[in-house]
Amino acid sequence: QVQLVESGGGLVQPGGSLRLSCAASGFTFSFYGMNWYRQAPGKERELVATITSAGVTRNYADSVKGRFTISRDNRKNTVYLQMNSLKSEDTAVYYCNAHIGVHAYWGQGTQVTVSS
Repeated sequence: QVQLVESGGGLVQPGGSLRLSCAASGFTFSFYGMNWYRQAPGKERELVATITSAGVTRNYADSVKGRFTISRDNRKNTVYLQMNSLKSEDTAVYYCNAHIGVHAYWGQGTQVTVSS
């Protein structure tokens, strides 16, 4: 079955960096675009970044443009989110997401906390 497993979250000071990973299994990873979402306490889940199946096209939320980079390694069935210049408002649970057919699949999430 489809599995998405995020890792790499943690506590970081403002201005710091983190790299999130999402290991995918149970489907042909290279066929599908992948997404990163986040959900902060008391807020709705929001789309952070998207990448097409071959990694050619990437899109970002305005709030993270210039600071976050989404990438993927289709040999490793893994999608990444490099987060630089982190701000307190980036604090959230970050989720990996894939839309396969009519289904949306989610990982369990990884907590990112930006605080001094």
